[in-house]
Amino acid sequence: MKIKLDIDCTPQEARTFFGLPDVEKMQEAMMKEIQDKMLEGVKTLDAESMMKTWMPTGMKNLDQMQNMFWSSFTGGSDKDSKE
Repeated sequence: MKIKLDIDCTPQEARTFFGLPDVEKMQEAMMKEIQDKMLEGVKTLDAESMMKTWMPTGMKNLDQMQNMFWSSFTGGSDKDSKE
């Protein structure tokens, strides 16, 4: 036996029916605060600080990564070839 019940109501009416608290005003305040913080962060963002964030130790890490890939493509590291 299957019973299907369709209830046509708004989300606010459903929250009221189930006794859930109205958090709309709190949600609006939180979203405004998050938006303000994001806009503040974007205003102070420049290319140099982005690169420092993404590559904290500069180009040294990039060189190390390239050396690692090169050694894996050539069949091992220098240490393995000396042994």
